[in-house]
Amino acid sequence: MRSHFLATLAAAVPAVLAQAAAGDWDASYESADAAVAKLSLSDKIQIVTGIGWNAGGPCVGNTAAVSSIGYPQLCLQDSPLGVRYGTSVTAFTPGIQAGATWDRTLIKQRGQYIGEEAKGCGVHVMLGPAPGGLGKIPNGGRNWEGFGADPYLQGVATEETVAGFVAAGVQPTVKHYIVNEQELNRETMSSNVDDRTLHELYLWPFASAVHANVASIMCSYNKINGTWACENDRVLNQIAKEELGFRGYVMTDWNAQHTTVESAVAGLDMTMPGSDYDGGSVWWGPALQQAVSSGSMSQDRVDDMVRRVLTSWYYYGQDQGYPPINIDASVQADHKDNVRAVARDGIVLLKNDDAVLPLQKPGKIALVGSAAAAGNHASNNCADRGCNEGALGMGWGSGTADYPYFVSPEDAITTRAQADGTQVSTAASDSPGSVGSVLSGADVAIVFITADSGEGYITVENNVGDRISLDPWHGGNELVAAVADAADNVIVVVHSVGPVVLESVLSNPSVKAVVWAGLPSQENGNALVDVLYGDVSPSGKLPYTIAKAEADYGTKVVQGNDDYSEGLFIDYRHFDAEEIEPRYEFGFGLSYTTFDYADLAIDGAPTSGPATGDIIPGGRADLWETVATAMATITNSGEVAGAEVAQLYVGFPESAGTPPRQLRGFSKLPLEAGASDTATFALRRRDLSIWDVAAQEWVVPAGEFNVTVGASSRDLRLAATLTVA
Repeated sequence: MRSHFLATLAAAVPAVLAQAAAGDWDASYESADAAVAKLSLSDKIQIVTGIGWNAGGPCVGNTAAVSSIGYPQLCLQDSPLGVRYGTSVTAFTPGIQAGATWDRTLIKQRGQYIGEEAKGCGVHVMLGPAPGGLGKIPNGGRNWEGFGADPYLQGVATEETVAGFVAAGVQPTVKHYIVNEQELNRETMSSNVDDRTLHELYLWPFASAVHANVASIMCSYNKINGTWACENDRVLNQIAKEELGFRGYVMTDWNAQHTTVESAVAGLDMTMPGSDYDGGSVWWGPALQQAVSSGSMSQDRVDDMVRRVLTSWYYYGQDQGYPPINIDASVQADHKDNVRAVARDGIVLLKNDDAVLPLQKPGKIALVGSAAAAGNHASNNCADRGCNEGALGMGWGSGTADYPYFVSPEDAITTRAQADGTQVSTAASDSPGSVGSVLSGADVAIVFITADSGEGYITVENNVGDRISLDPWHGGNELVAAVADAADNVIVVVHSVGPVVLESVLSNPSVKAVVWAGLPSQENGNALVDVLYGDVSPSGKLPYTIAKAEADYGTKVVQGNDDYSEGLFIDYRHFDAEEIEPRYEFGFGLSYTTFDYADLAIDGAPTSGPATGDIIPGGRADLWETVATAMATITNSGEVAGAEVAQLYVGFPESAGTPPRQLRGFSKLPLEAGASDTATFALRRRDLSIWDVAAQEWVVPAGEFNVTVGASSRDLRLAATLTVA
């Protein structure tokens, strides 16, 4: 009896210790270190080497189980918006729609719900969030997977998403690291970027992810300054692991490894899926074992790889009672409520002349355009959403999930219209010649136009991932013109992965409103009805700039290597520096009410000079400390309830050589009519620093900082000066 008790206790003690390690990097590291001591070299290599593409594992990435330490077959699964290939999961809104809400609470909830569904399916590692690329090229195929064309907005959204995953106990993977801004030639090109630009723009959201305790970083396909991202000592070892204090592991994008020893020494910790797509090019596995046996690779480095993988496993508490892998598990719960909320609150009202919106029980509504009705895209009839037929909810590629259902605009508007006694006629066609009959007698005509993009392994209507142009697809300009010629009150609804040039659309006097509905996923129509009918006042703000002409952005998809000659000046930073007037600026969005701004005050100021704190996850500790607080009073001066996103921008001293203004804070305030509240912006040392290339440190420059607060990057209502000595 006593021996049985001791044996049971001995078996239980490691589990208890491991459970205590969850949420604590140091304790998790100790648990991992103890586990590594029990492993053979063969076991260690199994943990860091995928079993191969389509080699029998249930997930898109799999490693073999190691029974001696109770380590399971690890399941790594797409995507950043839900469990790819799941049969009873939620298709959450894409990242770009979440970014357009500017709502920290909704974004964190979205991350937690994605994590909960992944855990319910037994997925250990989710391949998201995806804040890289940053969206410096408006045509970039996968921009919609991230949160917007600003590093601060991306950073906040990434940090909140990772926090949601932490709460759910599922390992998030932040990707694609780094400067992976286009699909064309992504597996061969070199992104040649200077150190300051790399830090101040592209590294920013990854640092936020590390600070939020992300489990893994996925290195990208491209080269960085001539060296493959997945064997780049500068970005993996020196920046991620040393400068940012990253405690987790670096994995490859799928088949992004090119060497055995070089990649290991440079900081790679896990290879996925372990082979190329034909089962060849196995760079680790037996090759890594041979490298250790021959002395060309140290076992200490292998131990470090394994320790990092296991540390994240322990940190996320996955060693205790984790569900078995079952991608077909039913895990949706009430998560559709978050989809609808994010889809709705990410809608941006761009134009609303004559108060044509919200709708007030019109006698007849005409719906025009193929995107009004569910088609092949919404019906999951195109692999990985690789078509733009009918209503649109997300882009295409590995960053997608199947829709469990799809509410089209026609579905939702018809349901609402029936309750109001409104007649609805639909021409679900993009042919201008098909619109005449449905417009007869209509009080309002709603035209749906789209623009799509995705990952480069799928070509859609001649778009090989990246968009060919920023025009609406399917002759959208001509369709709008045809409707506007025959109707007086035209509302244009845009479902798009990113910016679309709207000059042709806006040239029609009958176009009274433009509703930027983005990518709303499965709750497309319901979210739209919430805003069109005024059940909720629109509160989304643009997470990128909409230009008057494509050339105004100053960046484009390139054929060969990309030298990042624009430096710090992308999106609104470029427009502001070059004094280019956008059509709709970054951060813009109308409401059904109005908001007044008053009483900007700033308390505190940092001292100039470099950050000097200890290295913690995310970089030097003092970078994350609040050094000043700005406050402003926001009042709903209109007649209906609404929510305002107050935005804070910082102009650095002239000596800093920065763009004219940069987003460094935002606060979304729901306000009843006539109510006021205080928008509070905590400015961290990081927010007021620039990267000093010579010192290799973040430095706060001395001088006068211009702090402005307003409703967008150009509608700046309040200003104050922050003096740094």
